[in-house]
Amino acid sequence: MVSLERPIKFEDVDAANIVFFARFLNYAHEAMERFFAPLEGGYAGLILERRIGLPAVRVEADYAAPVRYGQALRIETSVVHIGRRSATLRYRMHRAHDGVLSAELRHTVVTTDLVQLVSVPMPEDVRALLSAHLELEQAPSSAGRRA
Repeated sequence: MVSLERPIKFEDVDAANIVFFARFLNYAHEAMERFFAPLEGGYAGLILERRIGLPAVRVEADYAAPVRYGQALRIETSVVHIGRRSATLRYRMHRAHDGVLSAELRHTVVTTDLVQLVSVPMPEDVRALLSAHLELEQAPSSAGRRA
């Protein structure tokens, strides 16, 4: 698991002073950039130099508790699936001040040649990094679901 703490800025909240739901996707992308930082050249090197992208093909989100301006999120990134050309990352976003789960996202990406815009087999260093953070598959979170 790779962790990132991210403050909530004024631009992130709506008129109710809680994080606008779509912002959680931005937070997931920030966490993904942090996750791939150990690669040579980091995430930017993967994209700009090697021309290997990780576009999203599926995103699922469950929302459980609000986060407000001035608070912070602790985002924990792990991997729940690795395929030949794809992987699914899980982001658990907890309010930093009390540890309450605010949101959980699953994000499936496909390794892509950014020149030809076609999927390609996953590079070995990318696979190794993903494998180092692979968790056992668990049942989906009940966050945000009502009985």
